Amino acid sequence: MNQDKRNELIEEYGRGFDLIMAALTEIPREMWAFKPDPDQWSVHEILVHMKDGELNGVLRLHKLLAEPGTTLATYDPHLWASVLDYQNQDVDDALEMFRLLQRSTYRLLKALTDEAWTRSIVHPEAKEPYTMDMWLDIYTEHVPEHCEQLRGVYEAWKVTRH
Repeated sequence: MNQDKRNELIEEYGRGFDLIMAALTEIPREMWAFKPDPDQWSVHEILVHMKDGELNGVLRLHKLLAEPGTTLATYDPHLWASVLDYQNQDVDDALEMFRLLQRSTYRLLKALTDEAWTRSIVHPEAKEPYTMDMWLDIYTEHVPEHCEQLRGVYEAWKVTRH
């Protein structure tokens, strides 16, 4: 990835919290517990997942930077949602934690040297080395993907109201 594209993605990554908040302005809080289907997440659960996804992303990034060549741990987001009872976690705390994790990570990404971007790590589910650029692609896309999911849950809720 060239430096211009990397810088563009870093800036996009840094807007993640604002994207979430913009999506939430369209979605009334009173429907955040609604689940379109028993196997699908509510807005509340998606938001808590986004915090845990960001937490895992930060840990992966730190491991990439501090321990290149080692192996990442994987996690099962659906198991976390169930076992950690996402529906009953404080969503405001989750949003604040996401905001802080992302802000500090954005600042870290902006300060990285060219050499840091050459590091890679082993991902047990990947056939090739997991690189810094792969990390940036994945975690830049994570928020927009879930913002679409939030909107989908809202649309499903609106259908049940008619």
